[in-house]
This record gives sequence, structure tokens and C-alpha cells, in this order.
Amino acid sequence: MPQHTLLRPLRLPLLAAPLAGALLLAGCSGGTDAGGGDSANGFTVMVAQANDDDQAYAKTLEAYGKEKGVDIEVIPYPSDAYNTQVTTQLQAGNAADVMILAPGTGQPISIISLAEAGLLAPLAESSASVIPKNSEGQYQVDGKTYGQPTSLIPVGLVYNNGAAAEAGVSKYPDSYKALLEDCKTARDAGKTFTVLAGAIPFNTGLMAQLVSATRVYEAQPDWNAQRAAGKVAFAGTAGWKETLQDLVDMNAAGCFQDGAAGGTFDNITAGLGGGTALSAAVPGSAASSISAASGADLTVQSFPPSSGQKPFLLASANYAWSINAKVDDSKKKLIQEFLDWVATPEQAAAFADTFGGVPIVGASEGSLLPQYKNIGSLLESNSYTGLPNAAWPNPAIYDALGAGVQGLLTGQKTVDQVLADMDNAWG
Repeated sequence: MPQHTLLRPLRLPLLAAPLAGALLLAGCSGGTDAGGGDSANGFTVMVAQANDDDQAYAKTLEAYGKEKGVDIEVIPYPSDAYNTQVTTQLQAGNAADVMILAPGTGQPISIISLAEAGLLAPLAESSASVIPKNSEGQYQVDGKTYGQPTSLIPVGLVYNNGAAAEAGVSKYPDSYKALLEDCKTARDAGKTFTVLAGAIPFNTGLMAQLVSATRVYEAQPDWNAQRAAGKVAFAGTAGWKETLQDLVDMNAAGCFQDGAAGGTFDNITAGLGGGTALSAAVPGSAASSISAASGADLTVQSFPPSSGQKPFLLASANYAWSINAKVDDSKKKLIQEFLDWVATPEQAAAFADTFGGVPIVGASEGSLLPQYKNIGSLLESNSYTGLPNAAWPNPAIYDALGAGVQGLLTGQKTVDQVLADMDNAWG
């Protein structure tokens, strides 16, 4: 889910107190309690909020509510607590009517896992038409669709061009060797090349996935399918060994900030926004909110390849709208009307602009936000793969990766131990 800082009150007009949820007034008098959803002409939506400026969901729902005369209550939770809140409330039967979930099976809030547990309601065929090609298995169970993707999110190193110039780094490194050299240049200038939330397994795991894009998936785009078939393993794949060894070497070279193992999302926001760091491993959408708050010139870059590799990117529809299985048919119809509205080309583009992504429908190179100008050719040539963990069969594998990278930073784990832990978690 989106990352970075703890939740602060939303600052949109017409919003109720954030602890009670944010009521998007649409000409009617009230919303519902969190998880209640009792309004005959409205519904509740649970979202993760990274920081004060992370309001894409709220603004989109507000626009719809005003246009259609529907009462919508947005219930925000801090990003680092969101997964727990969603799973706890779904299991307790008091979750919101709608929630933002992750495709696939690799996280606690993954669509397939929750749908198979009977906690989600199937969506209409119109939602199925929004799913990116070859990604159906991350949204569908037995031919039924349980999530509608919001936008395509490139995931890479979000790069502060101004901070790089101040440090004497004239251009983004085009190779891993050049990256290590730039780490020293940044250090000499009193900056960090990459700020890492080392205490948060989600972020350490994401950093590893960025490196794996070229080390593993550029040459073997079907690696996950091969692993599922038992033809390969993490421990036996040279690219995965290279991925983790690169992180060990980056740590030794001073690429990460001092005390990176204890780093948090606040360090990422402060580092990128304040110019003390040149980059961070975060979803590309974060560039929008951090730029808006700080004025920093941020662009999204693919992780530099090593010798013999081609540039390759991570980009996927990382977030999706899903409906609580407890929603009755009349309210489900009301929600589906919203889902159809938000998937029109005009609204998909509007959401992507606000969220900092790429439109899920009707996208073109000319429609990309400026932050994606350096990776437009990779997107156009399909030189990217989705987040690997979305196709992993259970969240424990990603947990093993994130915790494993933490162990690499502190010296408590070796590369071989981390890969063995991931294979064991696969089961």
C-alpha cells in the first residue's frame, strides 16, 4: 500500500473529523459510521493515507459524490497500519463497504486470498474489462472478478534531480557500477544516494524487488511461473543471488543513510523532500505527493542494470477497488455505478493525475505525468514487469524477503540464508 508518513487529518472541504471518517457531502445530510454503511444513498470507503497530501481517493470520491448526489464516507488509516486494519475488520465483519486492496496473493490484503476466504463480493463484467492484459489471475477467482484496478503505477527509484546536482552527480547512473561511484560522490557532498526505510520490511522488500527487475525478470519474465512449477528456486537462481548481494555491496559502499536498518517512511519523505537524499525506493505515485509538499523536482527511474543487462522497470496496477461481501445488492449496485464511472477514460486520467500514476484505460505517452518522462520509452516498449510478489502464493515469502534484507543490513543474515527462507516460505 502507499507509504511514507503517519496519518494527519484530511484537509478537503466538507470533511468531517478524520477519526470518524471523512464525509464527502453530496447534497445529503450525513454519512455512516466506520464499517456501518447504513445510508440508503451512500457507502463507506476504507483507504490508506501516506501523508497530508495523499488525497487522490478522497478527491475522486468527493467529485463523484457531488456529481451524482451520493453520500460517501472515506475512512483513512495510516499506511503502516492499513493492512492490519483491513484484515482485522473484514474478519470481524465490520469493515467498510469498499476498500483499496492489492492484486494477487502476495500480501495480507491481496484480492485473491480475501476472495477465496469469502470476504469479498464479485464485481460486474465492466470491472473485468479494466484489468490489464495477462493480469486476470490477480483479480479473478473461478471466472469472477473481485477487484478493479485504479491506475498503473511505475515503481522505481524516485530521484531528486536538484539534490543530485547539488551533490555533483550530473546524471542518473546508467549502470550499477556508476551507481556505486555516485554513492561515494553523494557521501562526499554530505548526502545519501538512497534513503531506505530499513525498519519497515515492506520497503526493504520493495528495494530488493527493484533490483530483481533487471537481475531476474528482464531475462526470465516467466520466472514466477517457473517457480510455481518447481523448475527454479530462489536459492538456485543466480539473478536472485545477485539481487541480494548488490544490496549488501550498496550498504558497504555507503549508498544508504547512516542507521538505515532503523530507517522509517518519515526518513524517506524528509530525505527526498528535503534534498538530503538523491533517491528512494517508493511507488512512482509518491513523487507527486512529495513534490507537492516540498517543491522538489522528482522523477522516476529504473534501477541501473549491471553488465549485460538491459534497462527494465517494475510497473503494475498495485491498487484496486474491492467490495465487502457483506454489502447488500442495492448498495452493491450503487458502488458498481461508481466503479464504472471511475473507469471511464476521462475519470481514469483524472484519477491518475491526482494519484500520480498512469491511466488504467486510455493511456498514451502524451498523457504521462512529467515525473515519468525518463521511463516513457520503457512503458511504451513493454520493458517492464509487475511487482513480483503479487504473483507469489502467500505473504510469508515477501515477509521473508523484507525481513531478510533487514538482516543483510545488520549482518545477521547471509544472502544464502535469505533465499533459503524465501524458498521455505513458498512451501
